[in-house]
Amino acid sequence: MAHDYLELEDGRRLAHVRIAGRGPWVVFLGGFRSDMSGTKATYLEAWARASGRAFLRFDYTGHGASSGRFEEGSIGDWAADAEAAVGRLTDGPVVLVGSSMGGWIALLLAARLDRVAGLVGIAAAPDFTEDLMWARATEAERRDLAERGRIEVPSDYSDEPDVITRRLIEDGRERLVLRAPLALPFPVRLLHGAEDEDVPMSVALRLLEHAHSPDMQLTLVKGEGHRFSTPERLAQIVAAIEAVAPLSAG
Repeated sequence: MAHDYLELEDGRRLAHVRIAGRGPWVVFLGGFRSDMSGTKATYLEAWARASGRAFLRFDYTGHGASSGRFEEGSIGDWAADAEAAVGRLTDGPVVLVGSSMGGWIALLLAARLDRVAGLVGIAAAPDFTEDLMWARATEAERRDLAERGRIEVPSDYSDEPDVITRRLIEDGRERLVLRAPLALPFPVRLLHGAEDEDVPMSVALRLLEHAHSPDMQLTLVKGEGHRFSTPERLAQIVAAIEAVAPLSAG
């Protein structure tokens, strides 16, 4: 896969694929331990190319082809990556498309950027380090996090276990978005599988109830899990993007 690198001031390098086109820019924000070569990211790139859309996908530090080690990262680091990528590689209005952890990143970016035209959350997982990882951790795992600084848990998406660090948990606590007012002054579409076991639909319902938006809709799909990557679901993602940010006439 051909990609370019965004060189950051501290020496980190963010791998990305950038497509010039008509706006608003569509920016795909991936999930925890995922990368920009996944089904949703590449499908949206192909759709953007075919429709003349400006589009950006990238890998966070420690993910995919970017520099750094995954286990050294945190929500704050990856949100900073996203802010740098959007700031340096796009211009004008953007629609943020966040998958799982990327949904949390999108919500953090929405508070930092004044040019967000819309937001699409796909199995969005705001506050997951606290409400899912920490809440589900056993007493032994919490002790290991405190004493050793890390634990390893089986992954449903990789042969390698997920590494959860004390820094990831503690940094996440500094960036929770469901504990204080959450203003989203643009259209929002949330897509969530009713059978999602990784991020229960209760998370989507809580986000819907908590956030303030002039146009916010949640679609729950019966029988769908966390991946949201079948042809039907991918088409649904595109429809959500087009609903919140139609292609400009320019």
